[in-house]
Amino acid sequence: MLVACAVFVGDGVSGEREPGGEGAFAGVGERAGVGVTGRRGLMPAAAAPVRRAAGYPAARPRIVRRERWMAEGEPVPPPARYAGRVQAVFVHHTDSPNSYDCADAPRIIRYLYAGQTEGRHWDDIGYNFLVDRCGTIYEGRAGGIDRPVIGAHTQGFNKGTAGVAAIGTFTAGVPVPKAMTDALAALSAWKLGLAGLDPRAEVRLASSNSLSKYPAGTSGRFDAVSGHNDGYYTQCPGAALSAELPAIRERAARLQGR
Repeated sequence: MLVACAVFVGDGVSGEREPGGEGAFAGVGERAGVGVTGRRGLMPAAAAPVRRAAGYPAARPRIVRRERWMAEGEPVPPPARYAGRVQAVFVHHTDSPNSYDCADAPRIIRYLYAGQTEGRHWDDIGYNFLVDRCGTIYEGRAGGIDRPVIGAHTQGFNKGTAGVAAIGTFTAGVPVPKAMTDALAALSAWKLGLAGLDPRAEVRLASSNSLSKYPAGTSGRFDAVSGHNDGYYTQCPGAALSAELPAIRERAARLQGR
């Protein structure tokens, strides 16, 4: 079973409790946490607005809906929880093999889903989106691709962010496919554009978990497109993909017409 470079914050799945109200999941080489918490209502689904940007919106890229990769008979997840808006995108890699056929990406996502829901007892996959090496974008966590769904991907910083996982392992020296970085830029441009945010901007995010790089209740400054390791002690998304983030931000800004 594949494991994923994702860390859960208690803002989104059901399972075991831990002190402090949050849990963690770690991929290869990461420190695994002790569980996950149940959903606590922030904003009911019917009340969660879909915000439209007034300034620099970008076109929505093609996104394969989760029904295309989900196996038949999987349980319906509990109602999604929402933030006010998405202020940042956290980029991950899945710590899985790179030599896959892109037609096999749905099966890989099913394995990732199983690792988190069956292995970790989460109620859904943690990532909001996944991108394969051919540049195909997949919907991950349920709740609506254009809504600020609280995922389970960056411990302490799930609320108000979107987690995007690049399918593969992108440690130092590993080539990152251009189709993948282009897709990450297009997705970031669109998702941040819904809130009128420049992908090159800095944002301030408040931590909800002291197991992150910031004590709970404190805030830190992040790039609007950041790596997982900016918020948590991990090598994810790998040195090679981390090195691509400045170019991804610039590409995303151009797609917004900036």
